[in-house]
Amino acid sequence: MDARKGFHYALEELQQSILKMGVLVEEAIYHAVKSLANQDLKIAEHVIQNDRQINERMIEIESLCLKLLALQQPMASDLRVIGTAMKIVTDLERIGDHAVDIAKTTRRLQGEALVKPLVDTPKMAGMIKEMLHEALNSYVKRDVQLALSLAEKDDQVDALYKQIFNELQELMERDSSNVKQAILLLMVCQNLERIGDHATNIGEWVIYMVSGDRTDLNI
Repeated sequence: MDARKGFHYALEELQQSILKMGVLVEEAIYHAVKSLANQDLKIAEHVIQNDRQINERMIEIESLCLKLLALQQPMASDLRVIGTAMKIVTDLERIGDHAVDIAKTTRRLQGEALVKPLVDTPKMAGMIKEMLHEALNSYVKRDVQLALSLAEKDDQVDALYKQIFNELQELMERDSSNVKQAILLLMVCQNLERIGDHATNIGEWVIYMVSGDRTDLNI
């Protein structure tokens, strides 16, 4: 295998590693919100413990990127691919941290009856997971249009966040005993909203990787 073919093989390996990390992160989001909705401490602890795998995956991918930069002579477009990979794994790692924060909220609410059934929060999590999945698809397919579509989905997430915020605010105003739990639930939604921002970040890096243009999808 000549050097150029070996380099492209390594780039394919890099892409697969990012996708595997993406799967771990998607699962973390799903299980974190499930643990909260079902008040399942066992699932929450699973999310918290599994964050180590996400962190280890990030370190492995960053090491591969640095190795490619050190041992190869990548052209400008290849440099963007490697740089994008390093940015994407940083966003994925931070998403994992937000999932852990949600799981830790399950810990803090253990044994408490929820002030309201969690309907919109899991809905918001589903929207976030779809955004992340499409962001990673745009990366694999080098699909700028798919990446651009994340901006509209992020607006939908923000709208749902505002709706949940207003509902929780009303609960706090109605009964001061709801304040502590409502604030915790609001923090959960803030974590989800930030995950959406990280998904749009990935979309922005995909656009940069493909075109060299910098685009803000969070306007």
